[in-house]
Amino acid sequence: MRIAHITPGSGGSFYCENCLRDIALVKALRAEGHDAFTVPMYLPVTIDDPGFDSAGDVFFGGINAYLQQVSPVFRHTPRWLDRLFDSPALLRWVAKRASMTRARGLCEMTLSMLRGADGRQAKELVRLVDWLASGERPDVVCLSNLLLAGLAEPIRRKTGARVVALLQDEDTWIDAMPPPYRDQVWNLLAEKARGLDGLIAVSRFYADAMAGRLGVDRSRVAVVRVGLPLEGYEPAVQSPPLTLGYLARMSEELGLGILADAYLLLRQRPGLAALRLKVAGGYTADDVAFLAALRRRLAAAGAPAEFLPNLGRPERQAFLRGLSVLSVPTSAGGAFGLFLIEAMACGVPVVQPRAGAFTELVEMTRGGTLYTPNDAPTLAAGLESLLRDPALAAEHGRQGRRAVREHFTSSRMAQEILRVI
Repeated sequence: MRIAHITPGSGGSFYCENCLRDIALVKALRAEGHDAFTVPMYLPVTIDDPGFDSAGDVFFGGINAYLQQVSPVFRHTPRWLDRLFDSPALLRWVAKRASMTRARGLCEMTLSMLRGADGRQAKELVRLVDWLASGERPDVVCLSNLLLAGLAEPIRRKTGARVVALLQDEDTWIDAMPPPYRDQVWNLLAEKARGLDGLIAVSRFYADAMAGRLGVDRSRVAVVRVGLPLEGYEPAVQSPPLTLGYLARMSEELGLGILADAYLLLRQRPGLAALRLKVAGGYTADDVAFLAALRRRLAAAGAPAEFLPNLGRPERQAFLRGLSVLSVPTSAGGAFGLFLIEAMACGVPVVQPRAGAFTELVEMTRGGTLYTPNDAPTLAAGLESLLRDPALAAEHGRQGRRAVREHFTSSRMAQEILRVI
């Protein structure tokens, strides 16, 4: 089959689970013998695999999409002018300085995109559909998330392709919107979802949640968990020094502040004064003030902390092998948690709040422990139980690694999605 995977990029400024999942999926589909390719939207896709390529153009470039939203003039500009704003270098530069990856301020654009041919970015939609129909005509188009469902009907009508959507973290984006936008987006999303050829959630938790939010029969939502290409994911040869790790966007919303509080508590306890903190995952313009304050607080406490920005896959693997335990204590839990699977693949145990898909992943893999409620003292207690018991930590690491190799590979993910298609 010829499969086009439409992937919104993050601009390369932070750890993007969806981007990493999409690249792993397309690569695994190719390995299964299918002609699969990515189609980048909004911002360039971060590719940490040197052997992987993507479609050259960025469709619905973030600058053009925004200008077309706010000004009728840009809905009729010639392509040569639009191309200047679609420069990947310019888009990456703007992504690091503007809030192009959060819902606040983009409510109207989200609605416009869901309206498809009736939205303000109709010119961009015509360009994408014509490109797919002219030379890249796919049998199946896979949308990286349901917020792209406004593309489905024009694509199907022009190309004849079936259109399926992956479901991951749409609720986080929509629920951050103020009313009445929140309800308007959910209602429009439910309408668009009913017209798709398939819905594929990344966890059982999220399939249940989205079936309820969209008002669709749960049997319509398949579950295919995210998988990794396993090359390079190996445990450390020797136990590292006591090191607490975090791998996700460096933001307050994802619990980095709670983790820092727990870290400071742990360093005050007997035998744990040498504990170190390592933080990876990059950040956006919205996170700069929070990170600056956090760094000052840790420095004032004399607590060593290393902040590592965007790491490619080999660098992430080396980072993970240097950890004793990993935690990303976001209170909402999330639809999945690729950072947990990456840590477990390297034999690193995790400590997570009992929330969202974290419960499902940790119970399925036995690769760590869960705790409630999500506050710094309770998190510190969970971390301490592993830091003081290397044998228990190693056992969680072994079980997690075994489960990842059995259930969370990119090849398995591709095979299960092919069955759904």
